Amino acid sequence: MTKNNGFPVERALISVSDKAGLAEFARRLELLGIEIVSTGGTATYLRDSGIPVRPVSEITNFPEILEGRVKTLHPAIHGAILANLDLSSTRAALAAHGMVPIGLVVINLYPFEQAAKQHASDIGMMVEKIDIGGAALLRGAAKNHAFVTAVSDPSDYGLVLEELARNGRRTTLKTRRSLAAKAFARVAAYDSAIAAWFASTSGETETESFSITGKLRQKLRYGENPHQSAALYEVQDRTGPSIVAAEQVQGKELSYNNIVDADAALELISEFQEERPSIAIIKHANPCGVATGETLADAYRKAVACDTVSAFGGIVASNRILDEETAKEILRIFTEVVIAPSATPEAKQVFSTKPNTRLLLTGSLLPLGKRSPSFRSVSGGFLVQDADLGSVDDQTLRTVTKREPTPQEHSDMIFAMKIAKHVRSNAIVFAKGGATLGIGAGQMSRVDSVRLAVWKATNAATAAEKDAHAALSASAVASDAFFPFPDGVIAAADAGATAIIQPGGSLRDEAVIAAADERGLAMVLTGVRHFRH
Repeated sequence: MTKNNGFPVERALISVSDKAGLAEFARRLELLGIEIVSTGGTATYLRDSGIPVRPVSEITNFPEILEGRVKTLHPAIHGAILANLDLSSTRAALAAHGMVPIGLVVINLYPFEQAAKQHASDIGMMVEKIDIGGAALLRGAAKNHAFVTAVSDPSDYGLVLEELARNGRRTTLKTRRSLAAKAFARVAAYDSAIAAWFASTSGETETESFSITGKLRQKLRYGENPHQSAALYEVQDRTGPSIVAAEQVQGKELSYNNIVDADAALELISEFQEERPSIAIIKHANPCGVATGETLADAYRKAVACDTVSAFGGIVASNRILDEETAKEILRIFTEVVIAPSATPEAKQVFSTKPNTRLLLTGSLLPLGKRSPSFRSVSGGFLVQDADLGSVDDQTLRTVTKREPTPQEHSDMIFAMKIAKHVRSNAIVFAKGGATLGIGAGQMSRVDSVRLAVWKATNAATAAEKDAHAALSASAVASDAFFPFPDGVIAAADAGATAIIQPGGSLRDEAVIAAADERGLAMVLTGVRHFRH
């Protein structure tokens, strides 16, 4: 490998789909005395901008063929890019074939990812968006970075021009190596998107290999703890609303934990697409209060009443446009992040009085019917699973007790189960009248989750309802998985619950149902478990 900053760039090959900043970049190259070689639309664009361009066909002595599918796939191009100029034999071979080394390769690939967002079902169109020549050029240039500068991102034009001008048409080895890494990462992400699209067209959910690629969105101050480094990446095929793409109207930089909690809040509030105004409050990735109301402010007051202690420093998510009254209610206590589809100018003005509070606007809620797979790292690998899109279906609900639930109990059970999906297992949710009363999360036994929910409800009860039975009277209980023993049902009944919704499937279902009948409860089974570890 050459020990210096390489050889002066005599010739550059440019072929890009994104023309941003290209004319000025190419004009500066021309002023530096660098010959520009180009193809197709890029060549036309540069000529129209008054920049001399030499067509690739003059270098290869071969025309573009197959409707442009083959342009640069030729030894005269790839030999000029892959030449090891430290070898006298290579320099002799180049001279023998009249080849000038290409020291700068500027490529951005056909916009496959963007096309996949709009035309994924159009197989013919998608196939034509697969860039072959461009990827090969980038790989060759990046491989031979000892002598060639590979530019795959227009944001690097300024850096490259500055070094070429300062160093006599040379770039530094450090820069070439950095740009080579970026080029290979771009090609890897591109190939990953293509592989994912092919898998989706074939209906495969489990492929022989699985790639996760993303673009750096934000370097974070630290991870879950100050001694951990962290960064936020945006997946290349993202579509629709997300925490990553949300507009941050104001507030401090989001932390790792803020992002995790905000994502959990957005997922939960998205369960309430067609509901009345609804609010969800999240703390450490668990709901601590959820409610619907006549107004958004009413929903917030009911949600925060479930657990006023945990709501402090929490994440608040709304399913409606934030209004001024709700903004004022939220800011009565310290709140880390507020998420909503949008906010009125008056609400934004209220939030501006607390400049450290982060306000995120997502544009809309997450779609209920389709979500990206979820990932989790494990030692030596990672897990991939479909998103939990299971929901309560009245057609499959099965009453197993002697007593049918009343219409109010039925409504409360459905409401509670929507929330239980988003509570860390073991999950128990008491609810009544469109509001959570007590939430038990993350306990090693289900009966302890019931006891925790009862304890929280007791603490949150008004002065007139200081016993758990009064606080939870006529409430409905949702459980994310079956009750393995009757003890959880008994504890819920003793606390005042009158209806229970759960998946069922325990070896002791008969004993659990019998315990419910003995206490006059209504119990329905969903047949669908919602563990959330």
